Amino acid sequence: MNFSEVFKLSGLLCKFSPDGKYLASCVQYRLVVRDVNTLQILQLYTCLDQIQHIEWSADSLFILCAMYKRGLVQVWSLEQPEWHCRIDEGSAGLVASCWSPDGRHILNTTEFHLRITVWSLCTKSVSYIKYPKACQQGITFTRDGRYMALAERRDCKDYVSVFVCSDWQLLRHFDTDTQDLAGIEWAPNGCVLAVWDTCLEYKVLLYSLDGRLLSAYCAYEWSLGIKSVAWSPSSQFLAVGSYDGKVRILNHVTWKMITDFEHPATITNPKIVVYKEAEKSPRLALGSLAFPPPRAAAGPLASTESKYEIASVPVALQTLKPVADRANPKIGIGALAFSPDSYFLATRNDNVPNAIWIWDIQKLRLFVVLEQLSPVRSFQWDPQQPRLAICTGGSKVYLWSPAGCVSVQVPGEGEHCPLGGTLANERLSADTHHGSFGALSGT
Repeated sequence: MNFSEVFKLSGLLCKFSPDGKYLASCVQYRLVVRDVNTLQILQLYTCLDQIQHIEWSADSLFILCAMYKRGLVQVWSLEQPEWHCRIDEGSAGLVASCWSPDGRHILNTTEFHLRITVWSLCTKSVSYIKYPKACQQGITFTRDGRYMALAERRDCKDYVSVFVCSDWQLLRHFDTDTQDLAGIEWAPNGCVLAVWDTCLEYKVLLYSLDGRLLSAYCAYEWSLGIKSVAWSPSSQFLAVGSYDGKVRILNHVTWKMITDFEHPATITNPKIVVYKEAEKSPRLALGSLAFPPPRAAAGPLASTESKYEIASVPVALQTLKPVADRANPKIGIGALAFSPDSYFLATRNDNVPNAIWIWDIQKLRLFVVLEQLSPVRSFQWDPQQPRLAICTGGSKVYLWSPAGCVSVQVPGEGEHCPLGGTLANERLSADTHHGSFGALSGT
C-alpha cells in the first residue's frame, strides 16, 4: 500500500465520487478535483466564499458546494468546466443542501427549517415543501431513487410525507405515533420506512410505502431509549442501539426482536478474540539518528508505532463513568454499522469508548473485540468486502478483516515513508504485520 504526498485540506471536506474515479477536496474557497489513479488535478474551481459542505451527484457528473453563511450553493460540472450554476436563497438563509437521487435536482433547507426548496438544473423550475422537521435524520431516499420520505412537524404533531422524486408530487401523507420524532430511514429494498422517537421515549415504528403501520416496537419505558438505528444491506434486520448498552435485532418477517447484544465491560468467553492495541518501540539504527531531531518527531507520540496483541480472557475493558447531571451522557450504543454482505455488525458503546465490538450476524454472537489505546472516533466498512477501517484521531488507521487486524502508521508532513510498501500476506496476523495504507492526509 502506497502513500501519496500530503495535500492541503480545510474543514475535513474530502469526498470520493460515487463511481470511484474522482476525489474532491476543499481548500478555503477552492474546490480541487483529482483523478483517483494518478492524483493529478483535473479541475480547479473557485467559489464565492469559504466552502462548508460538498456533495457529488449520484452519476458523478456534478458537484455542489454549499456556503451556509452566505446562503449560497454553487454547482460545477466535470464534463463542461465552463458551465456552473449559482443558487442564492437570499434572506431565507441556508442550513442544509443535498442532491436528489437523479442528480438533477438540489434540495435546500432554509433557516429555522421553514421550508425545503427543490431546484431543477434542467428546467430551472422551483418547488417548495413546507414544514420540514429539524431532527437527527429528517429526509431519506429509497435506494432506487424513486421516492423521498420527509419528516414534518405541524400543529405540534409529527407527520411523514412521501414524495415521487420524478415530479415531486405528494404520494402519501400520514401522522406518526411519536412524541418527538428523531429520525426516519428507508430499508435498502425501499419497502419499509423505519421511524424512531426521541431518546426520552423508546419507540420504533415500521411503515409500508402506502403509510400503513406494519409494527411498533418498544423495549422498555421510563428511561433513555434509542440512540442509533441501522438497516442491514439485505433489509432482513434492523439494529437498534439503546442507552442501556444493548443492540436489539429486529427481523423483517414479524418485526419482533430475535436477539439482543449486550456490551459487558469484562470479556470472559474464551471463544471471543480480543485484540488489544499496544505500543511498539521503534528500532532506530545509529546512523539514522539526527540532531537536532526533525520538527515532526518533537511530539512524544509522533513516531510511536503500535501493534495488536491477542489478549487472554478474562479481559477488563476501559470504561468511562458518565456525568449524570449533564445532557447527552456518554452511555449507550452511539454508532453501529453492518458490513456490505450483512455478515457482521460493528458497534461502539460510548461508555467503553476505546472498544469496537464486531458481531457475527449469521450465528448471532459476539465475534471479535478490538480495544484501542485512544477513544474510537469513527469507523466505516469497506463497500466491497468485510473489512473495517477505524479512526481514533491520531496518526494511525486500523484495519480489521476476518483474517486479522493491523495498525497502519500514516505519514505526516516531514515524515519519511518508503514508497511501494505492501503487506507481505493477504492474511493479516494480529501481532506481526505493520503496514501503510494508501490514503490522503490533510493538514
